[in-house]
Amino acid sequence: MTAVPRALPSADRCLVMGVVNVTPDSFSDGGLWYDASAAIKHGRELVAQGADIVDVGGESTRPGAQRIDAEEELRRVIPVIRELARAGIVVSVDTMRAQVAEAALEAGAILVNDVSGGLADPYMPRLVARARAPYVVMHWRGPSRDMNSRAVYANVVREVRAELAQRIDAVTAEGVDPSLIVLDLGLGFSKMPDVTGPNAHNWQLLAHLREVAHIGGQDFPVLVGASRKRHLGRLLAAPDGSPRPFTEADDATVAVTALAAAAGAWCVRVHRVPANADAVRVAAAWRAATVNP
Repeated sequence: MTAVPRALPSADRCLVMGVVNVTPDSFSDGGLWYDASAAIKHGRELVAQGADIVDVGGESTRPGAQRIDAEEELRRVIPVIRELARAGIVVSVDTMRAQVAEAALEAGAILVNDVSGGLADPYMPRLVARARAPYVVMHWRGPSRDMNSRAVYANVVREVRAELAQRIDAVTAEGVDPSLIVLDLGLGFSKMPDVTGPNAHNWQLLAHLREVAHIGGQDFPVLVGASRKRHLGRLLAAPDGSPRPFTEADDATVAVTALAAAAGAWCVRVHRVPANADAVRVAAAWRAATVNP
């Protein structure tokens, strides 16, 4: 493919990435946008509600999910990406496959969001480097089918930071421009959902967001994907211990968005946009006031 220089989207505040899952089995909204026309309509709605980026994915990465083949993933996402890009929308593709990423970039996507950080497909970093595309590198320890068994840490902050540093070294060795790398802490991926104690992995990472992203003397942009994750449902559990349903954790997601944006997150990835868009603007005003009292 012909390399088309693509800049990392930026703004004077944390960006909002709206999620479009073109899947029948995603953990919180599987099937709602499985039809291409419904997915395109939803993507347009997310932008109208305040999303800066629309993240289109065709393969569920929920715990226990099994992989689909590349042809099916392409069938799901490419028509959606093409139409959203034609409408002038900034689109990212959520995929672990270089083949899908390449087709998505050719269809108009500008950013590759790879939850495996280049581990699932060794050709992905080379493709991203050749395309000169922004690249989200997430902390990942293995496939969704057994991710929970890999959630063992002596110090989750230190270990996630070290493993992300290894991925940065690996993808830059393949030619990826460090200035186009965004880090994702991998909330919910090989992380236990406990609220307190040594297994409160997600909360510990959120509380040390900037520390985790300071690698090799550089502060990398951070994408925070906390929306509707299990650690929120566990935090908001009923008196009998039953986790709150995913779709009833949106208010808690907004709280995390505000805190992450105030802490300097580059972008938040969310299912519901309006309140999260408000939250990043509140956080921007908060940060501005601390800089200019």
